[in-house]
Amino acid sequence: MSAIDDIVLSPDDRLKTECAPIEKIDEGVRKLAKRMLKDMYAADGCGLAAPQVGELVQLVVIDVDYAGEGTKKNPYVLINPKIVAADGPERTYGEGCLSFPGITVEVKRPSHVVVQARNLDGDLMQYEARDNLLAVCLQHEIDHLHGVTMVDHLSAGQRIAALRDYEEALSQGARPGDTAAN
Repeated sequence: MSAIDDIVLSPDDRLKTECAPIEKIDEGVRKLAKRMLKDMYAADGCGLAAPQVGELVQLVVIDVDYAGEGTKKNPYVLINPKIVAADGPERTYGEGCLSFPGITVEVKRPSHVVVQARNLDGDLMQYEARDNLLAVCLQHEIDHLHGVTMVDHLSAGQRIAALRDYEEALSQGARPGDTAAN
């Protein structure tokens, strides 16, 4: 099974489940983070949450700097991340998701976010992002830990259209990492 095959696709119930906090950072958590980074890079993603690989714990990996083979990796591992501030003017951003291959949807989110999380050493870290991909990615991935996906931010009509497009993309062989051909 390839790393891309490891990624859970909608409508899997695990994507709609509230994830449990991680009580202890042990070798199992480190292995999961390493596996998630491998899966994320294999699918050319910029973020991945544990439920997207079938693990219902509060763990997120992000790398908004990696641009493919030959570029530098700058991964973040966030354990039990919490959004402590989400403010600023709302911005609309075209979002894709490895669990919804083949589509991109316009999601409106606050432009500024502050997140606190533990790293793999157990240190409390704070991440702040404004008006950039990291701000979007932090919110998108943390949503996953609470059973919220990008399509949940859409109106009923937009959600129906997006899910119809998603089903069509899947029927045409879309795989994690594939985005809409807009």
